[in-house]
Amino acid sequence: MSQVLPEEILAASIAGMLKGLDHVAVGASSPVPGTGALLAKALSGDRMRVSVLGSRKNNFFTDGSTELFDCTGQGRVDAFFLSGAQIDGSANINLVSVGDPDQPKARFPGSFGSSYMYFMVPRVILFRLEHTPRTLVETVDYVSAPGTSADNVYRPGGPYALITDRCLFHFQPESGRFRLESIHPGQTLEDIRANTGFDFDTPAEVPVTEVPDAETLGLIRGPVAEQIAEIYPSFAERVFGRAA
Repeated sequence: MSQVLPEEILAASIAGMLKGLDHVAVGASSPVPGTGALLAKALSGDRMRVSVLGSRKNNFFTDGSTELFDCTGQGRVDAFFLSGAQIDGSANINLVSVGDPDQPKARFPGSFGSSYMYFMVPRVILFRLEHTPRTLVETVDYVSAPGTSADNVYRPGGPYALITDRCLFHFQPESGRFRLESIHPGQTLEDIRANTGFDFDTPAEVPVTEVPDAETLGLIRGPVAEQIAEIYPSFAERVFGRAA
């Protein structure tokens, strides 16, 4: 078996978090979550429904994000993925700007429907492929979407986990904090602490993230890579050597 790539480990971890769900939606510019969702579908025997915005073959929406929002409001989306320029220890995300809002150091595309999806989708998985103190911060500079809400706010959705290029955290709604779930191969707990700007809970023993077995790798490198190449050809070429 050839060397397992970081993207393959992340995809397998994401697929594990989607097991047993009926409908998973993936937004724009999300090749790794898209790979994980399509892997989960393959592992389910194609019983899972996966909608990837931007895809012609794996997109059940005929009206783009408008229909995605409608399905979400009807309770027909079980999982979704969100990211942010900043993510903090309370699972707040920032998609707007860094620094003083009136004179920001950097600006980003904006929140769009992130807050709505965060409130309405039962299992929101946060992802960030740059795990550094500048991206995982103690407190975000701007709250595009809050991780938690007051008890009197109707909110069926919220954060479930945060996966990065270094580790996997699970979110604990009762404490409003992240708990380290596993560390990816080649990383250490010291690496995680040094590169995380927020505090988090840690079990007595932190396991290493499981590496996908040969059967799972066969799915990732075969039918899943073929499907993801239709949506993200540059990503598929770089990671899997697979052209669209």
